Amino acid sequence: MSLENVQHYFAQYGLDQRIIELPESSATVALAATALHIQPERIAKSLTFAVADKPVLVVMAGDARIANAKFKAQFQVKAHLLPRDQVEPLIGQPVGGVCPFAVKNDVAIYLDQSLRRFQTVFPAAGSTNSAIELTLPELERYSHARGWIDIAKTA
Repeated sequence: MSLENVQHYFAQYGLDQRIIELPESSATVALAATALHIQPERIAKSLTFAVADKPVLVVMAGDARIANAKFKAQFQVKAHLLPRDQVEPLIGQPVGGVCPFAVKNDVAIYLDQSLRRFQTVFPAAGSTNSAIELTLPELERYSHARGWIDIAKTA
């Protein structure tokens, strides 16, 4: 159902035809990169956290990792990923297909600076075998992100 929700969401902007449905799994960064024939860092992975008992979704580059000190400075709490069994009920999408589009209304979305080095990125599209290529301005616009943050470890 999540893929259909994302397709419906993008249809209102005339972008639903840009969703890529893959014959194989794209549920992890490595699988998505292989399926899409791109570098893993261009996968825009969505990580889900609990912050003050509210769901927070952070989109970051596929090769980025959370810098705990930066996360705590940004959100005033230690980084705790949502338990796997809570992701779909709280976000509205399955693990491996979470994306910043067509999520539940109370999900706060942020984009990490680690994405800024790319012209286009590939977030999932609501299922474990889908993606969409977006420019950074498109990602910002269609995700309705609250803003850009810097919580990734630098190499």
